[in-house]
Amino acid sequence: MPRTLLLLGLALGVAAATRPAAAGDQPRPGPPRPVEAPSKTTAGALTLDEAVKRATARNPSAEIAAQEIFRAEALAKQVRAAWLPTLNANGVYTRLDNDRELNGRVILAANQLSANLQLNVPLVAPRQWVAHARSKENIEVARAASADTRRAIATAAARAYLTVIAQRRVLSSAQRALNTARAHEEFATTRFEGGVGNRLDAVRASQERATAEVRVKTQLAALTRAQEALGVVVGEEGSLDVAEDPAFGTLPSMDAALGEATARRADVAVERDRVEVARKAVRDSWVDYLPVLSAVAQPFYQDPPTFSQPRTGWQAQLLLQIPLFDGGARYGLAAEREALEAQARARLEGALRQARSEVRVAFEAMRRADEALVGARDAATLAREALDLAELAYGAGATSNIEVVDAERRAHEADTAAAVAEDTSRQARLDLLAACGRFP
Repeated sequence: MPRTLLLLGLALGVAAATRPAAAGDQPRPGPPRPVEAPSKTTAGALTLDEAVKRATARNPSAEIAAQEIFRAEALAKQVRAAWLPTLNANGVYTRLDNDRELNGRVILAANQLSANLQLNVPLVAPRQWVAHARSKENIEVARAASADTRRAIATAAARAYLTVIAQRRVLSSAQRALNTARAHEEFATTRFEGGVGNRLDAVRASQERATAEVRVKTQLAALTRAQEALGVVVGEEGSLDVAEDPAFGTLPSMDAALGEATARRADVAVERDRVEVARKAVRDSWVDYLPVLSAVAQPFYQDPPTFSQPRTGWQAQLLLQIPLFDGGARYGLAAEREALEAQARARLEGALRQARSEVRVAFEAMRRADEALVGARDAATLAREALDLAELAYGAGATSNIEVVDAERRAHEADTAAAVAEDTSRQARLDLLAACGRFP
């Protein structure tokens, strides 16, 4: 009874609009404007595996990480050069104002030319040997860091890929809402023109159609941004689209994921390598106290020869250097290495703790996301059913189109919520695989 009175009051309030439409009373919704399709991408569509492979190969961060490996190898070559033989050629030309004479004999000519070859061969160089060993281990650290960078890039590419899928779902929901709004607008306009409906219903339907068009255009822009973001991560010049709805396969159990997180993750491996390098640096601090032995050979040429320097000749030396006192530099180096080892161990503990935490959070987030997805899909189904019932009631004249408009909005919101919940569930699975080291 209250609902009947409400509808009666609404009818009385718009009584002037319930008569047959005159020429000046016609609504002006205009013909429905077609919504533009998403602009064609310039780099095509990819599967998730293809996107990850391209991203890890072409992303600037991956290229920088690869160059860091080459840099570490170059530094190792520089360190190795310190204990390899070196050969240098030296030449000196000297011009005096006049010859130097003694008792009428020239003892030093005005023009002198000297040249020699100097060969330096380190025979015992323990510090250089140890430094070269550490530099080779730093190459492995750089490789592990590159793997960690590729892992981060692959995860970012997968997130961008899933974002494109989610934006397409949301766009599809908005387009369905627009199609429903157009059908409702056409029906309300036809009723008004036939003298059955009223102008308020027709205008309200047109307003809802216009609002739905705005939502579609907004989602088109959001989809374009997501596709461009995917193209940037993958390293393409232009936007990229998705070619599949990825499946992440069988997920590990909690215990298995916790174990894999500490054993397979690239960031944990990097910290372990750094701890090992720091530990060996501390262990080898004793070589700073060892002597250094080098051999030097030098053939020479002197023109003109002098009393003490024949025209040609050679000389050889053995140079022994025993570090006795250096002002405490070696003690300072040892203390610095110990501090670096302690820092590396602290970073490793933090990385392990963070990895295990991410696994626990990913499991909980995945469970909650799956539960939310079930509820969101049920809500979307019920909202579409409510929309169908509202349209039937309006078509039978049992109600105004307020209920239809409200049902359209609720159906769109429920569809959008279901798309967001679906994306959250996928992202949670990706987070779990990344947290335990199974992705990429």
